[in-house]
Amino acid sequence: MELVGQGSRLDAAALPGLPAHVARPGYDRSALRTGIVHLGLGAFARAHLAAVNDAALRAGAGPDWGVCGVSLRHADTRDALAPQDGLYTLALRDADGGGAPRQHLAVIGCLRETLVAPEQPGAVLERIAAPDTRIVSLTVTEKGYCHDPASGRLDLAHPDIAHDLAHPASPRSVIGFLAYGLQRRRAAGRAPLTVMSLDNLPANGRLLRALVLAFAARVDAALADWIASACAFPCSMVDRIVPRTTDADRHDVAATLGVRDAWPVMAEPYLEWVVEDDFVAGRPDWAAGGARFVADAAPFETLKLRMVNGAHSALAYLSVMAGWATVDEAMAQPGMRRFLSELMRQEIEPTLPPLPGLDLAQYRHGLLQRFANSALRHQTRQIAMDGSQKLPQRLLGTVRDRLAAQAPIPGLALAVAGWLYFLRGSDQAGRAYEIQDPMAEALADRRARADEAARRAGEGPAAMLAWAGAMTGLEPVFGDLGQAPRFVQALAQAAQSLRSLGVAGTLSAGYPPPPG
Repeated sequence: MELVGQGSRLDAAALPGLPAHVARPGYDRSALRTGIVHLGLGAFARAHLAAVNDAALRAGAGPDWGVCGVSLRHADTRDALAPQDGLYTLALRDADGGGAPRQHLAVIGCLRETLVAPEQPGAVLERIAAPDTRIVSLTVTEKGYCHDPASGRLDLAHPDIAHDLAHPASPRSVIGFLAYGLQRRRAAGRAPLTVMSLDNLPANGRLLRALVLAFAARVDAALADWIASACAFPCSMVDRIVPRTTDADRHDVAATLGVRDAWPVMAEPYLEWVVEDDFVAGRPDWAAGGARFVADAAPFETLKLRMVNGAHSALAYLSVMAGWATVDEAMAQPGMRRFLSELMRQEIEPTLPPLPGLDLAQYRHGLLQRFANSALRHQTRQIAMDGSQKLPQRLLGTVRDRLAAQAPIPGLALAVAGWLYFLRGSDQAGRAYEIQDPMAEALADRRARADEAARRAGEGPAAMLAWAGAMTGLEPVFGDLGQAPRFVQALAQAAQSLRSLGVAGTLSAGYPPPPG
C-alpha cells in the first residue's frame, strides 16, 4: 500500500485543524473501554458498524463501547491505522439532482485497538475473554463461516476447522476464535456475552450459533452447553453499499482534509441495520445511528438477501461478462435496468414474507436508484467474488420458492447462467480475469466435466441441457436443484441465449419475458 498526498497524517493531534465541515468524534476517546470485539475489520465494518457505533457514542452511549478490530488475514489495516491513532475517514458519496458528485466526510473515532489474528491469536482470544467485552461482532463474508453453503453444516474437512481443532491456542477460523475465546471466558468465571453476525446469510445469528456449537461440542460438551444456554446470537440485516477504496479516493480525501488518511472508506449515504434486540450483556443505543431493533429480523433478512443482494449478483455476473466495469455503467446500459426491475417485480417480490408498511414498488425504485449512484464507481468484479458462497441465499432460495409455487423463473435462471458463464474466466471480448472463490478448483473441474458432457451430447438444445445438468450437479452449491428438471431446462435456455446473443443481446431480447 502506497500512502498518497503530502504533509502530515490524520491522527488525534490533527483533529482540531480539520476543515469545519468534516465531522469528528464529539466524545472523550481517551475514556473509551473495549466493549466490542469485531472480527473481520474490512471496509464494510468500518462504514457500517463503526459508523453507527460512533453515532451512539456521540449521542452519549457512555465509555463502555469502544471497539477492538481484528483483521483475520492481513496486517494492512493495522499498519495503516496504528499511526493514525485508529482514526479514519468515512466518505459518503452520491450525486445531486443535476448529477454532480458530492460527498460528506466524517472521522470515525471508536476504534481503540487493531489486532492481526495470525500474528496475535492469543491476544484475540484474550480480548474475547476480557471482562469488559460484552459483544463480539463479525463481518467475515459468507466464506468465513467454513460451512457447506447448501446445507448450512459446519465443514469439518475445511482446512481451517481441522487446524483449529488440533491447535486451540492458535486458531485460524472465526468459528475457532469464538469457541476458544468463549472457552477461556467460561474458565475464568466471566459473564456470557452476545455474538452478533453482520454477514449476508439467512438467519445469520442462528446459523452462527449452530456452527459454534458444532465446533464447541467437539472440544468440550460442557462448553457447548454453556454457550447454548448463556450466550446470545441475534440475527441481523445490514445494508449499505461500500466499494473498495482506490488510490484516487485517498488522494481526494487527503485534498479535502488537508492531511493524509492511509485507510479511508467510501460508502453511499443510505444505511439500514435491523437487529434482533437479544443482548445478554447490554448494548449501545445504536438507534442513534439509524439501527432498528426488532423481535424477529427474518423478514428483513429475506428482503435484503433476495432484493438487494440477489439483484446485485445478477447485475454483477452479467456485467463482468459484458465488460461493464462498474455498477453505474451497467445500470446505464439499455436493457439492464429493465431486467433488474422485472426480475424483482415478477420473480423475487412474490416470494417475500409480509412486511407491513413496506411499499415494495417504492423500495424497488429506490434500490435501482442506489445501484445507479455514479459517485461510488462500485466495481462489478468486487461483487462477483465468492459466488459459490453467495448464490444459495441470494438466488437459489428464491428459485426453490418459485419452483414450489409452480411459477416461472426465466430471470432467475439468467442470473444463475450469468454466474456459470462468468466462471469461464474471460469476458465476451476475451479479456481474462481471475476467479476469486474458495471453491475455484472444484468449479473449474465442474466446468470441464460440463463442457465434456455438452460435447458428447452434440449441438443445440441437447448440448446446453447436458451442460446445465452437469453444472447443477455441484451439490455444495446447488443441493438438490440439479434434480429439478424445470430449473435445469430454464438454465439451459438462458445459457443458450447468452451463448448466441451475448449479454446485451439477451437483455435487449426481453429477459425475463412479460408474464403470460
